[in-house]
Amino acid sequence: MSLAPLQLVECPRDAMQGWKSFIPTDTKIRYINTLLKVGFHTIDFGSFVSPKAIPQMADTELVFNGLDLENSTTKLLAIVANPRGAADALKHRAISYIGFPFSVSPSFQQRNTNSTIEASFERVKEIQEMCTLHEREMVVYLSMGFGNPYGDPYSEDLVFLWAERIAGLGVKTLSLADTVGLATAEQVYSITKYLIEKLPSQQIGVHLHSTPFNREEKMRAALEAGCRRFDGALKGIGGCPMADDELVGNMDSEWMIQYLKEEGFALPLNEIALKDALKMATEIFV
Repeated sequence: MSLAPLQLVECPRDAMQGWKSFIPTDTKIRYINTLLKVGFHTIDFGSFVSPKAIPQMADTELVFNGLDLENSTTKLLAIVANPRGAADALKHRAISYIGFPFSVSPSFQQRNTNSTIEASFERVKEIQEMCTLHEREMVVYLSMGFGNPYGDPYSEDLVFLWAERIAGLGVKTLSLADTVGLATAEQVYSITKYLIEKLPSQQIGVHLHSTPFNREEKMRAALEAGCRRFDGALKGIGGCPMADDELVGNMDSEWMIQYLKEEGFALPLNEIALKDALKMATEIFV
């Protein structure tokens, strides 16, 4: 197998945002500072959204101000839901990526960002223009990219159509999100492979939610399709509460790292920092 460089994206934001008890700001800072030492390509560290919508992320600004970025090559990604949030994130030069969740499901897009599909295309356009102006990169997550629980129309062709339209707005990185863990390995392979071949100027990543029982088949499918950008979270914490299955969570980064090593990929990670982060994750998410 090719030893092409991988981009591992660690997502403490996704792990934390749905946690029922508020995680103290200093705890978030210590945890993310430890993750910054591991050697991940990117850390999805927080979101500039309404604190009413996601109370756990109300302290993102304070968390950012406490991060020690001096000796880390890891890039930071922040999630936003609209241009106002993007403007808040873009004030900080050290935030390299602005992430926006664009749902293939109109119902979920309304619930998640209080926006219609067409209005969301306008948001993508505006945020991409802001990112270009400030020399940052936008990452669009195609949430509900493998189906939805609402009965909204869904097809692979619809995913392709939306992805191509988003790419046409200048977005260089798109990540397929298995929001509620519905994806089959066959879907992961076919959709990922199609987009990689159809959009050669874009980087196609995956943000897969899974159970411990189907994560390997999904991971293998994405790799075989040519994907080299993977999101995960230590301990597999997070995911979407609407999955209605307590076993469905983020891809466990520790497992993912081991799997990739076994597949022959070189991962220059700080193992000591990784162990420290794992210990902290065990203490935080209890």
